[in-house]
Amino acid sequence: MAASVQRPASSGSESDPRNANIDERKKKRMLSNRESARRSRMKKRKLMEDLGKEVSLLQKENSRLSKEINASTQRYIEMESANNLLRAEAMGLTERLRSLNSVLHIVEEVNGYAVEVPEIPDDPC
Repeated sequence: MAASVQRPASSGSESDPRNANIDERKKKRMLSNRESARRSRMKKRKLMEDLGKEVSLLQKENSRLSKEINASTQRYIEMESANNLLRAEAMGLTERLRSLNSVLHIVEEVNGYAVEVPEIPDDPC
C-alpha cells in the first residue's frame, strides 16, 4: 500500500480561495487606513501651520492697533488740554467783555452818547 503524504496545516488562506480573498481585502483596508491616517496627519500639520501663521498675523495686527490706540489717546489728551486752555481763555475774554460793556453803559449814562454795546454769548464754551 502506498503511504499517504500529509500536508502541514495551513492558515487556510493558501488553500481556500475565499480566505485568500478575505486576507487580500484586509491588506487593502490596512493600506487604505494607513494612507488615510497619513493624509489626516498631513492635513492636521497644515492646519496647525496655517493657524500658527494666522496667530502671528493677528499678534502683529494687535500690536499695530495698540500703538494706534496709544497715539490716538495721546492726541486726545493733547486736544483736551488745548481745549481746556481755549475754554479758560474764552471765559476770561467773556468776563473782560462784560467789564468793558459795563464801562460803556456808564459812559453812555454819564455823557449821554449812544454807544453800541456788543452782546455777550450765553455760553462761550
